[in-house]
Amino acid sequence: MTFSDRLGRFFVCFLAWCGLAFLTIPLIIIIATSFTETEYLAFPPVGFTLRWYTQFLEDPSYLASIWLSLSIAAAATILAVLIGVPTALVITRSQLKGRKILSTIFLAPLILPTIVIGAALLQYANALGFARSYFVLLVGHTVIIVPYVLRTVLASLERFDQSLEEASQDLGGNGVTTFFLVTLPIIKPGLVAGGLFAFIISWINVELSIFNTTAELMPIPVKLFNYVQYAVDPMVAAISAATIYFAIFAVIILDLFVGMDQVATPQK
Repeated sequence: MTFSDRLGRFFVCFLAWCGLAFLTIPLIIIIATSFTETEYLAFPPVGFTLRWYTQFLEDPSYLASIWLSLSIAAAATILAVLIGVPTALVITRSQLKGRKILSTIFLAPLILPTIVIGAALLQYANALGFARSYFVLLVGHTVIIVPYVLRTVLASLERFDQSLEEASQDLGGNGVTTFFLVTLPIIKPGLVAGGLFAFIISWINVELSIFNTTAELMPIPVKLFNYVQYAVDPMVAAISAATIYFAIFAVIILDLFVGMDQVATPQK
């Protein structure tokens, strides 16, 4: 290996570590700040206490917001998968003339600002008489996360060897059997990755949710956003840290049951 090769590898590694530090240091600061004993945000933290975690966990409104966010994110992700997978199959396998238009329609939420979708959904639901309801939140979240599932599944299907499906059908398998025993296991890494992205996007969404919430129906990101308008104390850091713990737990579960290497590199 020449000197220029070693120098180039050093700079690539250096930039990679800088990027990793840029992403992780703020998370470390938030977690550390959540344990401070002071009445204000302080880093490095002063002392160690679980007071701020106890304070928000003992507040029924915060627990209700967390469960609401979980239910919406989980239900919207399931709906996004049920919509995204058939749509991806139609786009890649069928001879439908409007396939490109169909793809553009389903991917449009990636282009439109989420706040515009939220405002439009509020006006539409208000005209029909069911604005600011759980159903509206679920529909809105499903709309904005379907593209994430669709894109990852499309990427998996582009590398898919269709001769495997043909072999299954030659052996007597029908369309349903072939899909569940051949197609689905192969596209699973892309499907899981898309589902994880979709869940996270729904979980952290503020722009769409803030237009369609009430005092009794408020996801945790909106509740936290409203809270910091009037007070900034370590409880904000504790709530934020709790969401970080949840994300880490989700990644660990994903790695245990699927494998991050498979998610990052779809099977051929």
